This record gives sequence, C-alpha cells and structure tokens, in this order.
Amino acid sequence: MQITDVRIRTMDNGGKMKAVASVTFDDEFVVHDIKIVEGDKGYFVAMPNKKVGEVYKDVAHPLKAETRKRISDAIFEKYEEVAGAIPVKEPEEPSGF
Repeated sequence: MQITDVRIRTMDNGGKMKAVASVTFDDEFVVHDIKIVEGDKGYFVAMPNKKVGEVYKDVAHPLKAETRKRISDAIFEKYEEVAGAIPVKEPEEPSGF
C-alpha cells in the first residue's frame, strides 16, 4: 500500500492542534481528520477518533508500527512544506487498541 497524496490544512488558532491531514492510499482510499498536535515532548500524529462514553477511540489506525511511521513521516514532510516549520517529533509509542 503506497501513500499517493497528503493534504494539510493548517490551524492558526494558537492551540495545540497545528494542522489536520488527509492521506490517500493507492489513489483509491482516503483517511481524513488525522491531526498534527503539539505535545509536551514535541509534535505527534493523532489518528481520527470519536468519543465513546468518557474516552476517545480511534476510528482508523495502522496495525503495524512501520505503517504508522510511514504515515507520520509523510504527514510531517508535507506539514514542513506547507507550514514552513520543522516539527520536533515525539518518540513513537504503540497505540492501545
């Protein structure tokens, strides 16, 4: 599965959410609402989620760490191009299911 397009909408609201990304795979499938967030240790990518009760659950997420890294790297590369900023990335941590 190849990433064939990444689109970034930057947020200029002074908050922790810096941008929202859409990632297209194989020119056939797109995932919207992937967030670039500024955390305590740097920027990270948050997959689309919804609130279920008191917690947020991912709606879509990669199953493998390598896939998460490829997606994050492609998003950060495009964010750098669009925003003109190089985000300091947080260390990758496995997500809970």
